[in-house]
Amino acid sequence: MADHPVDEKLPALKMATTGLQHVAAMYAGVVAPPLIVGAAIGLSATDLTFLTGACLFTAGLATFLQTLGVWKIGARLPFVNGVTFAGVAPMTAIVASTGDKADALPIIFGAVIVAGLLGFLAAPVFCKAVRFFPPVVTGTVITLIGISLLPVAFGWAQGPDPAAHDYGSPTNLGLAGGTLLIVLLLRRFTTGFVKQIAVLLGLVAGTLIAIPFGVTDFTPVADADVVGFPTPFHFGAPQFQLAAILSMCVVMVVSMTESTADMLALGEIVDRPADERTIAAGLRADTLGSALSPLFNGFMCSAFAQNIGLVAMTRIRSRYVVAAGGGFLVLMGLCPMAASLIAVVPRPVLGGAGVVLFGSVAASGIQTLVRAGLEKDNNVLIVAVSLAVGIVPITAPEFYHAFPVTARIVLDSGISTGCVAAVLLNLVFNHLGRGGRDAEDVTHPMETAQELTRAPARS
Repeated sequence: MADHPVDEKLPALKMATTGLQHVAAMYAGVVAPPLIVGAAIGLSATDLTFLTGACLFTAGLATFLQTLGVWKIGARLPFVNGVTFAGVAPMTAIVASTGDKADALPIIFGAVIVAGLLGFLAAPVFCKAVRFFPPVVTGTVITLIGISLLPVAFGWAQGPDPAAHDYGSPTNLGLAGGTLLIVLLLRRFTTGFVKQIAVLLGLVAGTLIAIPFGVTDFTPVADADVVGFPTPFHFGAPQFQLAAILSMCVVMVVSMTESTADMLALGEIVDRPADERTIAAGLRADTLGSALSPLFNGFMCSAFAQNIGLVAMTRIRSRYVVAAGGGFLVLMGLCPMAASLIAVVPRPVLGGAGVVLFGSVAASGIQTLVRAGLEKDNNVLIVAVSLAVGIVPITAPEFYHAFPVTARIVLDSGISTGCVAAVLLNLVFNHLGRGGRDAEDVTHPMETAQELTRAPARS
């Protein structure tokens, strides 16, 4: 009996090239979170390169865990794992509330470890409770993730240092706009593999254009070693603060919800529907990968939905292809020189690409909301109030200034507050009392998954 296409082992060359394609599709998404958090902390170019390499390395390990699996861990589907965008805003809030920036990463790592372990224990239960996270909740949260990250792209577009004389100069904004234009042109007029890596090509082109303007610094590459290893707890032993842990636990819930929808969608695409056991195993891989990631200085890991779109487009369903991509991620993480290449990209160029990258996250949330039954007044109210609560820290950063610092770690994250508001309002309006009688009308995650197989992938 022939193997299912998911378990098929392709020839080495084809497996390597298609694995690289998966890496290219998700590379920009993996390196963006460490860049954002590292910049917020004020890391040196050397430390920023180290953090980026660590995130690549841990993304590879998490992908191995998900695709190859061990015991009851891993969905064993062509499922790419990497640093989740959902954690970026809460992590930057933790950085902002930490007096000594040297403690920021240890606090973040401690919170991720606890959230990952709790998520691992909750996986078998969570896969049954997913009905409490319908599209009206997940769509709201994903939209807030994109909206929360867009100000970062706008800051990058102006330059690396707000105190510099050229911050927000026409040159910097021109480089950002030029990079954005290149990405848009590539997405519009190319097809296949080139179209899939448009953001990566835009970063390369923008960096080359920036050279004559003197804003490209190749020092990080020259100073980087060819071979290195992400030393465990390089930035210090993890620290455990309750407010930070609560904030990252909210992110874990969001991440597990999104991963569940992604597994359902991927199961439909590869003709191996994800049952309850598969979802529980996949969530264990996500959460265990997240708990182990800080050991090697990485962040919380989750599914990368753009790679699901790549599977749908290429029709190559082998999980071993994605595992090969995980191998390339590990190798890149073990080569500081490769990781340092992203440090060469000028901040305005990153800003131009970030508009597409982060805007696409918000757009994917809107796509989910379209399928959330917004013809119902209750759902419109849930979205309206949750978005308003989540946008408060973005539009009024000092809104919670009178609250204790520990509370602000959670309150200053629009994703955390918006998620909590959406879940509670969904319970009140769609599950309790009179609203409970309408609960059958709420779109089920499986229906969302079927829609995802027909909708454009997030990127």
